[in-house]
Amino acid sequence: MSEAKTLLAAAAAVLETADPADKTAAAEKADALRLASAPLGAPVKAPDRPARPEKPDLVPPGAVPRRRLGSPEGRAALLHAIAHIEFNAIDLAFDMALRFTAAIEAAGLNGKAFAQDWIRVGGEEARHFRMIEVRLGDLNCRYGDYPAHDGLWEAAETTAHDALARLAVAPLILEARGLDVTPDMIERLKAAGDSASAAPLEVIYREEVGHVACGKRWFDALCAARSLDPAPAFRRLRDECFRGQLKPPFNHEARAKAGLSQGFYEPIGN
Repeated sequence: MSEAKTLLAAAAAVLETADPADKTAAAEKADALRLASAPLGAPVKAPDRPARPEKPDLVPPGAVPRRRLGSPEGRAALLHAIAHIEFNAIDLAFDMALRFTAAIEAAGLNGKAFAQDWIRVGGEEARHFRMIEVRLGDLNCRYGDYPAHDGLWEAAETTAHDALARLAVAPLILEARGLDVTPDMIERLKAAGDSASAAPLEVIYREEVGHVACGKRWFDALCAARSLDPAPAFRRLRDECFRGQLKPPFNHEARAKAGLSQGFYEPIGN
């Protein structure tokens, strides 16, 4: 395949790449095109599923190993689960750019700015994955050594029909949940004497605030284009498209930094 020269072609290249090292490299190339102000390019059909490596084995959530942090093996299992989240997040970001840019433009919004935002997010997710992968290597583990579940991509499939639904579920529910739980994981790792594993999570936590903020900004813009009130629209899409419940306690401070007021999400978390 010839090297992509446009943003949408570069996003497609990420989704068509299975090997983790090659996928993160493709994400870097896409982000470099963004920084170089490459053209948006012609629309490209998003694949139903992104290319994935043979490992990890995908199993039901209950079959994923428990992550007890008192041992190196338990910490490796936790980091493997986080690596899997970040690996999925690469595909979620580039799928967002590829699948929904045309719908954003059809709503009268800036499609290139939308694609640029999500390619930037995807580049950061690729860096997060590499950081965790390096730490896994320190623990004599690699991505694919433990089973994982496919819940994140199942959420993507449920929202593939509508940009607003995807924005509600991916950044505003799933990534926002990361803001709630990551500080506790960081503190538990430090308490276990593993600051080296906590360090990449601190970077991820800071940058995920920006990812949620990006989702909220585009959610609000698309709601305005559709003459919708964002909070009721979010609640409706949560009920229609998200399997599960929002689980308090919420990290109100981090959510507020991302533009999520308590009134936006808390009434449906009770």
